[in-house]
Amino acid sequence: MRWDPGWGRWHAVGRHRGNGRRYVNMVVRADDLENFRVKGVYSEGLVRSLNGYDHDPAAPRTLQDPWTRERAQSWADGRNQLREVIVVDGRRHPRISVPNPPPAELQVGGEILHLAQYGTRGPHYSRMPPPVEWVPET
Repeated sequence: MRWDPGWGRWHAVGRHRGNGRRYVNMVVRADDLENFRVKGVYSEGLVRSLNGYDHDPAAPRTLQDPWTRERAQSWADGRNQLREVIVVDGRRHPRISVPNPPPAELQVGGEILHLAQYGTRGPHYSRMPPPVEWVPET
C-alpha cells in the first residue's frame, strides 16, 4: 500500500474468512495482533501480496525487502513480551510502556514515578511518593 495507515495500525496480509484460498491486504490495529513468530514464505501468492506494488513478475518467489532471520526473530520476540501503557496522574502516556508486572518505581525523563495502583486498566503512576506507614512506638 502506498499510504500510511496511522499510528498503531499496520498493513497485514492474511486469508479472508469467506475465501480460504486467496490472500488479501488489510489494515489492522497492532494491539489486536498476538503470537508473533518467524516462518518461511514459500507461496507465490503470499510473496505477491507482501511485495504489493513493488512485485516483480520475473522473480515471483523473491521478496523485495527481506529481513534476516535474526532481525525478524528479534522483532517478534520484542512484540511478544507483554508490555502495558502507563497512566501518570490521570493522563495516559501511550509512548511509555512497562513490563508486566510493573516496577514499583520508574524513572522517566529525570523524574521518579511511583506505582499508585495496578489493575485491569493497567498501571497508574504518581509523582507523589507513597505515604509512609505510621508505626506506634512501643
